[in-house]
Amino acid sequence: MNLSFIFPVFNEGERLKLLFKKIILFNHKYLKNAQYIFVNDGSIDNSLELLKYFKTNNKKLNIQIYSYKKNRGKGYALKKGIEISKTDWLLTLDVDLSVDLNQILRWKKKIIFNKNYAYIGSRNLISSKVKTLFIRYLIGKIMNVLLYSVLKIEIKDTQCGFKLYHKSYIKKIFRKLSIKGYAHDVEIIIKIKKKGIKILELPVNWSYKAGSKVNLLSDSIKFFLNIIFIKLRF
Repeated sequence: MNLSFIFPVFNEGERLKLLFKKIILFNHKYLKNAQYIFVNDGSIDNSLELLKYFKTNNKKLNIQIYSYKKNRGKGYALKKGIEISKTDWLLTLDVDLSVDLNQILRWKKKIIFNKNYAYIGSRNLISSKVKTLFIRYLIGKIMNVLLYSVLKIEIKDTQCGFKLYHKSYIKKIFRKLSIKGYAHDVEIIIKIKKKGIKILELPVNWSYKAGSKVNLLSDSIKFFLNIIFIKLRF
């Protein structure tokens, strides 16, 4: 499978070392020709130094680093990662591996990937295995009600970071991305559907990791305001 893993990185110095170990093992055992793209979204810790060290000391891996000084948001970081990717299939996921790298192998065993589909990881499917905090679960449910009420989106989980796209449609869609923060997922899903691309939600094994950069109060408010923006614009 011709695949890029795209990681947005913002102050992830504490998590990157474990991720690097898992990438080395995963690449050796399963996908030796995969591309690993890290977009440093204005980190002020040692994330960029760690990324450079990882690339320098693992020359057999196809590692690409894109970096800029100002924090612009997860959506913008993914936009840049997708822009520089060189493979047919593009997988977005989080540095904390709340959904592990091996999830793509579990998906691959069950389905034949079709370039006319977008594959969305969903924590809200019966067959998904989820370990999270009750407050995060509750806010997620509220957001789903909000999305359906305002935008009539029937996707069960728009916010899981584990998503698989084909370059034939996703590069053009991300190029015109308006929302740079967490609600970018909603904009992307709406544009994918408008383009006639089918969306298939797939189960994931998802575990909450301490140290999340998400602020439940302020980011929820921003998310709500972005939903209103999407409603008015799209």
